[in-house]
Amino acid sequence: MVKTTNVHLNNELIEKANGSCIESNRSVSAQIEHWARIGAVMEDNPDLTYEFVKQVMVGKAEKDDGKLESYQFS
Repeated sequence: MVKTTNVHLNNELIEKANGSCIESNRSVSAQIEHWARIGAVMEDNPDLTYEFVKQVMVGKAEKDDGKLESYQFS
């Protein structure tokens, strides 16, 4: 079960998320959650690059959406 709560954010962050969510096909809330997840991973793993973390998260989202195909070794 997803628990929700109200959070107060500054308008600058909301506007930035609004611009980014169009490109990423996310809602403003989902975009801010995405940034928060990246930030949490980056803080827990300071040796990883942003690009690596981003690509892992993209791959996981594609897997969760059923967009990946199994690789068949020959």
